[in-house]
Amino acid sequence: MVLSKKRARKVLEEIIALFPDAKPSLDFTNHFELLVAVMLSAQTTDAAVNKATPGLFAAFPTPQAMSVATEGEIASHISRLGLYRNKAKFLKKCAQQLLDDFDGQVPRTREELESLTGVGRKTANVVMSVGFGIPAFAVDTHVERICKHHDIVKKSATPLEVEKRVMDILPPEQWLAAHQAMIYFGRAI
Repeated sequence: MVLSKKRARKVLEEIIALFPDAKPSLDFTNHFELLVAVMLSAQTTDAAVNKATPGLFAAFPTPQAMSVATEGEIASHISRLGLYRNKAKFLKKCAQQLLDDFDGQVPRTREELESLTGVGRKTANVVMSVGFGIPAFAVDTHVERICKHHDIVKKSATPLEVEKRVMDILPPEQWLAAHQAMIYFGRAI
């Protein structure tokens, strides 16, 4: 049985209250690094990504530098991460697309972000909300599991259904806080 909107909001607000200072755990200094780090985080822990990215960012600090690297050169920096060969291929193609289509800048809209190789809805939502402060709600493993466990959504809900339900329950200014708090909650509990 799915909770009413009012009760679901109370659950989400309680989770936010448990982790009021929750911040993104990926290390980055600019939009390009954020995009790369989020792409690398698929099926990998943020801690593992943070171990790989200093060397990667030192070697390839810009889309230009990454676009001229070989997939093997990129892969050598991320070989401890899951799916690293595919990720290296995606990063190279994405870097080239940033140069060709966006003057080397990370775009701000979901549609433009999702046009990049290796970027899906979750990555686009994280980049929009964390990188640009644009209200968006990303659904990762922790968010989906928590929303299902606490009956905020039905057990069979898709990630998109989870996203839409949480966005319907909470005002836009709470979406990023809810996402970050649920990640901390999911890791801790």
